Amino acid sequence: MPAKLRPVLLFGCLCTLLGAGHPGLLAAHPDLVATHPGRTLHVPARYTTVLRVQGSNTLGAKLVPALIGAMLERRGLVTVRTQAPDNGNEQTVMAASPAGLALAFEVAAHGSSTGFSALADGRADLAAASRPIHPAECKRLRSLGDMRSAQAEHVIGIDGVAVIVHPANPLRTLTVEQLAAVFAGQITRWEQLGTGHGAIHLFARDARSGTWETFQERVLLPYRATLMAQAVRLESSEQLSQQVSQDPQAIGFVGLAFVLGARALAIADGAAAPIAPSEEAVAMEDYPLSRRLYFYLPPYGANAWAQALLAFTQGPEGQAIVAAQGFVAQTVQAAPMRPVAGMPPAYRALAQRAQRLSVTFRFAEGSAMLDNKAMADIDRLLAFLHTPAAIQGRTVLVGFGDPKGEPGRAALLSRLRAMAVRRELARRGLVIRQVMGFGDERPVANNAAEAGRVRNRRVEVWLD
Repeated sequence: MPAKLRPVLLFGCLCTLLGAGHPGLLAAHPDLVATHPGRTLHVPARYTTVLRVQGSNTLGAKLVPALIGAMLERRGLVTVRTQAPDNGNEQTVMAASPAGLALAFEVAAHGSSTGFSALADGRADLAAASRPIHPAECKRLRSLGDMRSAQAEHVIGIDGVAVIVHPANPLRTLTVEQLAAVFAGQITRWEQLGTGHGAIHLFARDARSGTWETFQERVLLPYRATLMAQAVRLESSEQLSQQVSQDPQAIGFVGLAFVLGARALAIADGAAAPIAPSEEAVAMEDYPLSRRLYFYLPPYGANAWAQALLAFTQGPEGQAIVAAQGFVAQTVQAAPMRPVAGMPPAYRALAQRAQRLSVTFRFAEGSAMLDNKAMADIDRLLAFLHTPAAIQGRTVLVGFGDPKGEPGRAALLSRLRAMAVRRELARRGLVIRQVMGFGDERPVANNAAEAGRVRNRRVEVWLD
């Protein structure tokens, strides 16, 4: 056995024993619990650091410590408490086994990019990110395994980048194009938006933030815009929201959980209708600025406590905490959808009588294969469809896509996408008989950009 793998395997065994109710053995051999160099926080000498999570402020400020604390209590550890310094972006969750073993779990939340850097430098065991890993980061981390694989990339919840204003601001909606013009300094006064008066005060997250990178990718880059230099940049989403809620001329953007006392706007992208960041719209990823929240766990030599945290987070208790912290859980639910003008007749008829499920299947970019989240959602959908609330209904898969030059091609491809989902379900023993394809109808993103076309290639699930 390679020497560098021995501590990992030993620690994995010990964590298993602890979870199975054998704290005595672990307490008898504290020298077997791996300690880590390069700690980001002060940990009392009697505590052993067993897990280091770095990355997104959106996740690390509250959600990750809450998940760790709940996981430890579920495993029977006692005196679980969180120590946080004044800056609020670094915390340590501490706990003890009934036999007295003292464990520390470090959380540093300085932005998604810092999590990947910490993995590369050996300063973290798990990266929390509010955007997907970049190709350059994958390349840097390739010695740890394929970080885009299903073993490494795990969606733990859904969020929306909410565009927020002062609660007294009369503005209700913006297009993505208008939003880009505002943050690029091309629109500088509220009068130019037909509401309010005076100069617009811009607030944005810092450059290391996944929230910023999502905003930049979805809003600024499609219009070749850059952030106005005068924008106030903040590392803390909570602080940004508080400042916007206190400034009648302010506008900013934060994760959905940090709207707080501010008010979120409905956003329209391209030809799509304005959509507010409601829980349903974010869960279905219809809201234009929806985004996924990730844990990235290196496939090679994975930390046993990181694996335990991931398993807990993906389970019912963990997803309940995701929801309680203001994000959107991946639990499948059914909701009625209001028919609106412009719906294709067959789709409108479906909306009048059926309920749409909160899961929407999407595909790996440039591929006909379902992405990592979609494959995990197959299992979630199967579990839901076997519940009493769903077992009597008829499941309908509805595909959509982006415009194609050849007549009928978009409709054909959208139907094929629905059939791809049907195949995956059939492999697990569930036969879906009805599939529909509506081509490039009902876009949720701007087809003028490749990123928008990718988001429009989707499969909805309805319970008829």
